[in-house]
Amino acid sequence: MLIIPAIDLQDGCVVRYVRGATDKKVYSRDPLKTAKHWVKQGAEFLHIVDLDGAFSGIPKNIEIAKSIAKEIKIPVEFGGGVRDTGTIEELLKAGIKRVVLGTRAVQDEKFLRTTFKKFKDKVIVSIDAKAGRVMIKGWKSEGKGVLSLDFANALKEIGFKEAIYTDTSKDGTLLGPNIKDTKEILKKTGLKVIVSGGISSLDDIIKLQKLKNDGLSGIIIGKALYEGKFTLSQAIKSV
Repeated sequence: MLIIPAIDLQDGCVVRYVRGATDKKVYSRDPLKTAKHWVKQGAEFLHIVDLDGAFSGIPKNIEIAKSIAKEIKIPVEFGGGVRDTGTIEELLKAGIKRVVLGTRAVQDEKFLRTTFKKFKDKVIVSIDAKAGRVMIKGWKSEGKGVLSLDFANALKEIGFKEAIYTDTSKDGTLLGPNIKDTKEILKKTGLKVIVSGGISSLDDIIKLQKLKNDGLSGIIIGKALYEGKFTLSQAIKSV
């Protein structure tokens, strides 16, 4: 099971929000340096989010993501405002290992099916949920009121084998992950799941590890690492 550091980008800086909307904090003005730091700590995979892109629908930090993918020797996934196949192709050609889809994947089933058919496991969908329903546009609105479990089952039907699941009400809060809903998606869909949102301690990671046999394939961690609640190497050793 992978422990995946998150790098959230806004205006070229590494930042974190609470629930994607409040209490912004800038942790670094050098994202490449941050990426290299996580590699030195033992990261085997990086999760990069373009918050400017998520909010506006147009990625703004692609060049930063490209430079990170070029300079480090571990795989990188990138999401945030990616809503067309041209951008996906651009990112993959630049060395991004996998592209994360969100808003348009929820809004446009034809796009989702076509994209999966063309790119297969080079794309992954992030199920960003609040109170059991999918959120879109930087988590600012509901995606047609779609239930997160129904959307996860739709992804499985299309052919996806893995998805990211984030409880947006937990993200950046350090209040612990939504283990209950994560377990439900794992057991009722058969998808592999990378979970994020709310990780606060090594104990949270140990609890989530119990879902490994159910298909939990990774844990994305942001604020807890940046706030020094534990080190990345400690997190990796705990699994």
